[in-house]
Amino acid sequence: MAVLDELRAEVRSGSVADGEGAFSRLKELMAVELSASDDPDAWLDDDSVASPYVILVCGVNGVGKTTSIAKLAHHFTGAGKKVVLGAADTFRAAAEEQLEILGERVGVDVISHQHGADPGAVAYDAWQAARARGADILIVDTAGRLHTRQNLMDELRKVRRVINGLDEAAPHQVLLTLDATTGHNGLTQAQAFTEAVGCTGIFLAKMDGTARGGIVLSIRRALGVPILFIGTGERLDDIAPFDSGEFVDALLAPTA
Repeated sequence: MAVLDELRAEVRSGSVADGEGAFSRLKELMAVELSASDDPDAWLDDDSVASPYVILVCGVNGVGKTTSIAKLAHHFTGAGKKVVLGAADTFRAAAEEQLEILGERVGVDVISHQHGADPGAVAYDAWQAARARGADILIVDTAGRLHTRQNLMDELRKVRRVINGLDEAAPHQVLLTLDATTGHNGLTQAQAFTEAVGCTGIFLAKMDGTARGGIVLSIRRALGVPILFIGTGERLDDIAPFDSGEFVDALLAPTA
């Protein structure tokens, strides 16, 4: 591990004097490694980016993806941005209805088709609607899928291609939703989704209770994909841009 190698070198050189200093320095090095160069709240500051700014959200089943999308919409509307949601999860029963209910709670438009429709067609219509309505951000939901199901991963690639065909710079972000309680399988998921659609960041969901999300260290090191947001509870405002220092403090805090 690069962090431990650097820490050992500093201990040998005498720049770290004792155990307390080594622990403090370890946290600093980990925070630096986990920090993201990209500030989500500055995504729309670049005037060269055409609207809508497209965020494609993916992940396996049961990680809280749709709820995380609603939290993202709440976050960006709170920052004064106009958001449209695309309900391209046409596979799971009642997925469109769930997103529409959440969209109504947030106060944003949701573009959906009937259950079983082509997800690429939903993404296409959602982009056109977001463009016509002057939306700043389009967030596209996709069906939860096992990363081992090649046909479903191919479908996700198609959704990405449809969006890219409408705007060659889009999707501007591809967020992978990960459950903070996920163990080593989280790295396998991240590798598969990043290979398929080029994930640019992670939404770490369910960071409440005893969840610590340590797997993101391996993901950051292996793939270079940073955590951008964390979800900390059930409410729509239980979302925060990722703070690497706070995360490392919580990760290394002693258990009760």
